[in-house]
Amino acid sequence: MDQYSVQEPLLSSQGVKKKPLFVSLAKWVLKILIWVIFIAWVVFIFVYPTQLGNEIFEKCIGATKGTPFGLSGSIFLLLSGPIILIAILAIAHLIISGEEDIQQKKNSKYPRVRLWTFPVLVGGPFGVVSAAEFIGILLFVVYIIWAVYAYTIRNLSLISNWHFTSKEEGIWLLELTGLRLGMIGLFCLAFLFLPVARGSVLLRLIDIPFEHATRYHVWLGHLTMLLFTLHGLFYVIGWGMQGNLQYEIMEWRDVGIANFAGVVSLLAGLLMWVTSLPGVRQWSFELFFYTHQLYVVFVLFLAFHVGDFIFSMSAGGIFLFMLDRFLRFCQSRRTVDVVSAKCHPCGTVELVFSKPGNLRYNALSFVFLQIRELSWLQWHPFSVSSSPLDGKNHLSILIKVLGRWTEKLRENIMKTSEVETAKLLDQPFQPHAKITASVEGPYGHEVPYHLMYENLILVAGGIGISPFLAILSDILHRINEGRPCLPKNVLVIWAVKKSNELPLLSTINMESICPYFSDKLNLEICIYVTRETDPQLEEGIVHKATTSSICTATKGYGMSVLVGTGDNIWSGLYIICSTVGFVSLLGLLDVFYINRYGIQSWWYKGLLFVACMVASIVIFGGCVVGLWHLWERKTLAREEHLDNRMKAEKVPDNEDMTNDNFFEKKHSSFTVIQYGSRPDFKEILGCVAKQWGFVDVGVIICGPPTLQCSVAREIRSQNLRRESDDPVFHFHSHSFDL
Repeated sequence: MDQYSVQEPLLSSQGVKKKPLFVSLAKWVLKILIWVIFIAWVVFIFVYPTQLGNEIFEKCIGATKGTPFGLSGSIFLLLSGPIILIAILAIAHLIISGEEDIQQKKNSKYPRVRLWTFPVLVGGPFGVVSAAEFIGILLFVVYIIWAVYAYTIRNLSLISNWHFTSKEEGIWLLELTGLRLGMIGLFCLAFLFLPVARGSVLLRLIDIPFEHATRYHVWLGHLTMLLFTLHGLFYVIGWGMQGNLQYEIMEWRDVGIANFAGVVSLLAGLLMWVTSLPGVRQWSFELFFYTHQLYVVFVLFLAFHVGDFIFSMSAGGIFLFMLDRFLRFCQSRRTVDVVSAKCHPCGTVELVFSKPGNLRYNALSFVFLQIRELSWLQWHPFSVSSSPLDGKNHLSILIKVLGRWTEKLRENIMKTSEVETAKLLDQPFQPHAKITASVEGPYGHEVPYHLMYENLILVAGGIGISPFLAILSDILHRINEGRPCLPKNVLVIWAVKKSNELPLLSTINMESICPYFSDKLNLEICIYVTRETDPQLEEGIVHKATTSSICTATKGYGMSVLVGTGDNIWSGLYIICSTVGFVSLLGLLDVFYINRYGIQSWWYKGLLFVACMVASIVIFGGCVVGLWHLWERKTLAREEHLDNRMKAEKVPDNEDMTNDNFFEKKHSSFTVIQYGSRPDFKEILGCVAKQWGFVDVGVIICGPPTLQCSVAREIRSQNLRRESDDPVFHFHSHSFDL
C-alpha cells in the first residue's frame, strides 16, 4: 500500500466547533454522578452478605416507613432505584452530548493498549474476551466466592446458637445455604436483563451494542440458573431428609414463600437454560427461540414465589427490559415496504427497505427482520449493508441462505418474481405471492467507531463482508462530501469459499460515490477463495443475479422511528414518564387497596407489583409513544411536502448494482485475489506493522468464531511483543454470539 499518497488526515481538527464550556461541564458532572451511584450500589451489593451489610440494610429499609410504599418501597429504592436513576441520568447525558463531532471522539494521539480492545482470553468457553471483560468476570467470580463464604460463616454462627441434633443441624444448614444462594441469584438477576434490552440507554451510555452485550446475558444466565438450581436442590434435599418433600413442594402459602410457584419458575428457567446450551441451540435454533419466551413465566412466578418486597430487589433491571420490549412491540406492528428484493447466484438475498429520512443509524448498525409469510414469531438479526449517506429513504441488508428460514425467504422472492414477470406477460392467473416485512431497529454503537481510526483493517468471512460494504460506502461518501472522517489507510481481508461470492463487492460502486478516491484514500482489498485453486471465470466477467423483483407492502409504510436508539428526547420522556407512572400507581394501589383492605398475601402483592410495572408502561409510556407516533407522522408529512418536487430519492436499481464491474482494470491496482489459500494473519499484521509504523490500528472482524479467534490470537501476540515503533492493534468484533 502506498504510504505517500495520503500524508495528512482527511479533515484536521482546525475549524472544528467546540461545545460550550457549560455543556462539557454538565457532561462531566453527570458522568461523575453516574459513577458515584453505580460504585455505591455495587459496594453495597458486595457488603450485603456480611453482618455489617445486614445492619446497613436494616437501617435503610426504614426510609419509607410510615409511607404508603412500606417495606417493598424501601427495598426497591435501595436496590433497584440506583439502576433506574442511572438510566435517567444517562438520558440527560445523551441529550446533552447530541451527535458529537467525530474529531472530538478521535482516539488518543499517542497509540496505547486499551482494556476494551485488547483480547486476553481467546478460544476458551467465553470466546474472545477483552481485558475489561476479563476484569468484569473476575469481579463476579470474586463476589460469588466472597458471598458464599460470608453467608456460610453467618449460617454456622447462627446454628451454633441453637441446640440441634446432627441431623437437624444438617437440614438447617442445607436450607439456610439454599436461602443464601437464592439471595445471591436475585442479585445476579438484577443484571441479567440489562444486556438484552436492545435499545437500552445504559448500553448506549457505555457504547456497547446489543449484538455484543448478548454474550454478557449468556454468561449471567448460566451463573443465575446455576445458583437458582442449587437453591432449589438444597431445599429439596432438606425436605427429603425431613420426610415431607411432596407436601413442601406443593405448598402455596398466603403469608410467606409460595413453594409451588418457585417450582414452576425454576422449571421454566431450567427449560430455557437447557435449550440455550450451544449444542441444543445449534441443533434447533427454533426450539431455543420459542422456549426462551418462557421468561414471562419465569419472572411472573418468581414474583409469586417471593412476594413484592423480595422481588423488588431485582425489579429495576426487569423494568428497564420491559420498557424496551414494549417499545419494540410498538415499532414492529408496522409493515415495511420492501422496495427491492434480489437473489444472487451465490445464495445471498439482498433486500432494500423504505425508511423515513430522520431515522438515525450508522454504518455498523443491524436490524431484526420478520417476514410474516414465513413466520409470525421469528425475528432474525442482520447487519446493515448500506451507509446512512447512501440515501435518506432506503436501507439495505444482505442475507446468506443457510437455514430453513432463509431458504423459504429465497423461494418466496423467486415466486414473487415469477408473479411480476407473469403480470408483464399478461398472465393474470399466476399464484399470488408477496413479502410482508416488519423491522425492529436499527440498533448498534452509539458512535461510528470505524471513523475514529486513521488506519483500519476489516476482516470478513463470507457474508461478513456486508457491514464492511456499509463502512466503505460511508467513508467514501464522507470523503466526497467533506464530512469528518479520519480513515486514510484501509485494508480489507475477505475469505470466501467460492468465487461466485465475489460479485457481492459490486453492490457498492466506489467510483460513482467518490470519483478518484484513490487519490485521497489508501485502499487495498485482499480476497482469499479457499475452495478453488484457479479462477472459474475469466477476469472481467460478473455473475448476474438469477432473479430480481420489486415488492410493495400493502400499506405503503417505511420503517418506524419508534426505537430506543432513535430520538433521545422522545425515548427519554418515554422512560421517565413510565417510571413516574410506576411509582404513582404503586403508591395509589398501596393507599386505596393494599393498606385499606389489609392485604397480606405475599404472592398476591407480588402479582400486583408486576401488574403496576406493566400498567405503567402501557398507560403512561403508551401515551408518550402515541404522541411520538403523531410527531413522526407530522415530520414525514413535512418531509414529503418539501421533497414533492424531487419525488423521493431514486433507489439504485438492480441493473445499476449488477452491471458495475468491480473487476475492471481501474480497480486492479488495489484488489488482489488468491485462490486455494487462507489468510495468514501473522504475516498480514506483520507487514502492516512494518508499513504503518507507530499508530493505532482498528481491526474489525465479522465472521465465524474460528476467524475471530485466529485474528484475536494474532492481535494479542503482536501487541505483547511489539516494539516502540510498531502499531497498536485494537480488536473489535461485529458478530452475533447467539
